[in-house]
Amino acid sequence: MLLEICANSYESAINASIAGAHRIELCSELAIGGITPSYGLIKKVVADLKIPVHVLIRPRSGDFTYSKDEFEIMKHNILFCKELGCAGIVSGILQKDQTIDQARTKELIELAHPMSFTFHRGFDWTPDPIKAVLQLVVLGAQRVLTSGQEANAEKGILLLQELQKIVENELIIMPGGGINSKNAFLFKESGFQEIHCSATSIHQSINNPKISMNSTFMFNETRIAISNKEKIKQILKRINHHDE
Repeated sequence: MLLEICANSYESAINASIAGAHRIELCSELAIGGITPSYGLIKKVVADLKIPVHVLIRPRSGDFTYSKDEFEIMKHNILFCKELGCAGIVSGILQKDQTIDQARTKELIELAHPMSFTFHRGFDWTPDPIKAVLQLVVLGAQRVLTSGQEANAEKGILLLQELQKIVENELIIMPGGGINSKNAFLFKESGFQEIHCSATSIHQSINNPKISMNSTFMFNETRIAISNKEKIKQILKRINHHDE
């Protein structure tokens, strides 16, 4: 089973690689669900890591319904990733009714080629996941990252299993959301090829800053999430040596 780690910084990416993760999804700002990382971060991570790097192409936080200008930004970022030698792209677009925007998602998939294309967890907002997953097969995506439309993948296991049966070998169903060393083997036991985890620990960087850097107080800037090597090793141990 392949373990993908969601890495939100250079340190997280290095930790994932050292701990033995098979691949990373590189993003920034996990607190808002992840957005596209900077050009400099992508370039350095791709240069320094020997494992495949998939990059999140999401121009902002919020929903997954994008304007014409945002769509152009996404395409520019995909081309940057292709030039830098990234292994894959993680992206996707929804219509206002939360169904998959097939035309524009197809354009992203074709632009990303030959990089691998993963449709991100925007999938978990789609009103008809069976229809949506079949559309992704036709569009040519390689995988979909999903929690089974539940708060975490363990709760969504039944839908995840159903989706896997429907697509068989035509699309990789990659469970993600709340997967850790305690429940990781459940997904291997269910026949999934890949799982997605963040495996983060929270580090307290400073105490009581003079002023807050955000006006809404949505984020705690004294805490930093970093991928934890020991947590990653424990997940790998569970999926590779569950009898120990």
